[in-house]
Parts: sequence; C-alpha cells; structure tokens
Amino acid sequence: MSKTTRATQMLSKAGVAFSVHSYDYDPNAERVGLQAAEALGEDPSRVLKTLMAEVDGKPVCCVVPSDREVSMKKLAAAFGGKSAAMMKPADAERLTGYHVGGISPFGQKKLVPTAIEETALIEVLVYINGGQRGLQVRLAPRDAQAALKAVAAPLIA
Repeated sequence: MSKTTRATQMLSKAGVAFSVHSYDYDPNAERVGLQAAEALGEDPSRVLKTLMAEVDGKPVCCVVPSDREVSMKKLAAAFGGKSAAMMKPADAERLTGYHVGGISPFGQKKLVPTAIEETALIEVLVYINGGQRGLQVRLAPRDAQAALKAVAAPLIA
C-alpha cells in the first residue's frame, strides 16, 4: 500500500501536520468507518467518514464521525440549500477520483464545497481517510477544516 496519495500530497503542500496510519480494510464490513475505528483502536467519534452528496443537485462533501448518520435536512441547510441526497457511488468515484471506501475529502479531482460536523472540532486529533482503502491520516480537525476551506455546521441526525 502506498502511503503517498493525492490526499497526503495535498496536506503536505498545504503545510498541514499529519501522520499516516494503515489498517486491514475489510471490503465486507457493513460500515467502513466503524470498521476503521475498530481496526485503529480508536473511538468512532474521532474517526471521521467522508460522504459525497448533492445539495439542490450540486455536489458537496461532508465529513462526520463514523458512528453517526448525516441529517439530509441539516446538510442542505449547511450549504444554504433546500434538499440533499447521497450521491450515487459511481458518481462519487468519478467526481473524486477515489474508490468508495477510500474517498478522502483531501485531494479530490474536482474541488467541491465541504462541511465538517461541528462537534468533531472539539477533538484534539481525528482520523480522516487518506485517499486509499485502509489508509487514514491523523490530524487536528481545525487543520483539516482550514485545508478544506470547510464550513463547520451541525450535520448529524
């Protein structure tokens, strides 16, 4: 497994301090984020999942704790929209250049507006996908927010 991805390159270029952590990715896991948290021995609230969605038909990215579900109503509100829906996996892969299970908010092929769950910002360090299945980057959530130019908003149901 390569520890250099578009995500890690973007973070390095932005001068963000991070560390890389790999784990055995289980393609059959019911919930990939929870499997990552368990494999890393971390609380699921500190292992954030990256979800691709559409707000009023426009692509967006949201980053939330792996043990929580996104509220579509709150997601739409975070971007000033009326409605939100999850993006189809094939569309998410095409837009980001990453495979489902390895989608990172960092270094996506196309820059899209991003929101991060506001409660994640209270953590000292969080894990976010590093652009490959089984690869996570650990960094300060405020550094992630700054690198992504993400809005912090209540996103979870």
